[in-house]
Amino acid sequence: MWTLLVSFFLFGLYCVAVFFSVRAAQTARTPQGAVGWVVFLLTAPVFGVPLYLFLGHHRFKGYRIARQESERVVEGIKTFADFSKPDPKTMRINPRPFEALAHLPVSRGNGAELLIDGNAAFEAILDAIDEAKNYILIQFYIVRDDDLGRKVQERLIAAVNRGVHVRFMTDAVGSYGLPSSYLETLREAGVDVADPREQRGPNFRFQLNYRNHRKTVIVDGETGFIGGHNIGVEYLGQSPRFGRWRDTHIKMTGHVVRQLQLIFSEDWHWARNEDLIDQLDWAGSESDQDMNALLVATGPGDDTETGAMMFFSAIAEAKERLWIASPYFVPDIDIMTALQHAALRGVDVRILVPDVIDHRLPWLAAFAYFDEIRDCGARVFRYTDGFMHQKVFVVDDTLAAVGTTNLDNRSFRLNFEAMALFFDSRAAEATATMLETDFAASYELTRALPQQPFHIRFGAPLARLFAPIL
Repeated sequence: MWTLLVSFFLFGLYCVAVFFSVRAAQTARTPQGAVGWVVFLLTAPVFGVPLYLFLGHHRFKGYRIARQESERVVEGIKTFADFSKPDPKTMRINPRPFEALAHLPVSRGNGAELLIDGNAAFEAILDAIDEAKNYILIQFYIVRDDDLGRKVQERLIAAVNRGVHVRFMTDAVGSYGLPSSYLETLREAGVDVADPREQRGPNFRFQLNYRNHRKTVIVDGETGFIGGHNIGVEYLGQSPRFGRWRDTHIKMTGHVVRQLQLIFSEDWHWARNEDLIDQLDWAGSESDQDMNALLVATGPGDDTETGAMMFFSAIAEAKERLWIASPYFVPDIDIMTALQHAALRGVDVRILVPDVIDHRLPWLAAFAYFDEIRDCGARVFRYTDGFMHQKVFVVDDTLAAVGTTNLDNRSFRLNFEAMALFFDSRAAEATATMLETDFAASYELTRALPQQPFHIRFGAPLARLFAPIL
């Protein structure tokens, strides 16, 4: 009897595996991902089927609804942007690919200030919260109930007591360890909380592979922040494991803040099914810095490969310099080819990654790519002064970007991300100067993979097999 039941179970399991294999072949975003899932499902259905339920979704349809709800704001921003179009003489790079990906126009009248490391970032963020008059929109991938988390909590509650409307949002996976009492304290004080544990939709439990990786603060529609920091004391360099934490946020003013606000509104609509469009300020003011800027948000809800295509567009524009800082380097074939081609064209291609291990699998997988890109003339630097977590790139002296997107498949296709792009020589110079300091705190990788220690030499090719689903 038991033998018959087991046989039926295995037969049913294999039928499900075959069905999921066909679905993966039809819907996976890349051929590599499709092949990986098909092989895994058919050879190990006992493990493959449950993993596919949680990790195998390839599109996030709910965000299309949010985007439809915000279309009138998009059109309003475009109309307003007609009066703030950049002077063509100031645009030494073609903005059209970036505008098409963002579904928004580049505008002038923006300002930017790099916030290097956690103390500078959170000092500026907390000051902005204290100065808020009307509303605060705040969203972080990770929020911890530690000294920094409680300090942010106290400032938000103080803002509510001044009559400021505060909306707070975090990610279910990133903030898995955040106690419910933290959110309940905010609620009781009058903060509007989008609790990730209460996400709507019957399929949410099977969408854990999607993460909202954005780290956003917007105050009164006038001041905006985005970058690599989360809310936790390790981002202030207080982690016994990592020590110094090297990260970058950016403080923004001008029209780009309203673009960032639009993205928050879409995230909020998905989390709470609430339309913020008529509750926020979309006019705002311009910055005296008068920079050209654009906010590019990407994610699995997009119809096109916006994350990878944003990087591809930047790489294609590089003529003299392309410097990229990312904690993870697991590029897909297209981005790898674009980087190699840029190096072969004579572009100064530099990739800055941490030497310290954060997540072992992507750290190992990166070694399987380093030789290929170095053989084409690119240079790889490994940061040694603590753990480096920033997501930054600079192209020539024309484009600088700061945000949340890592150079890996997860950021390209599975996470909701955002990058602030500044088409301005001043922003490019400031970012390049910052990265030069980071290069000075790094060593250049010169050893090929066969010269690496045993665990890297044999582990890297194996880890690379998981690149499509990392």
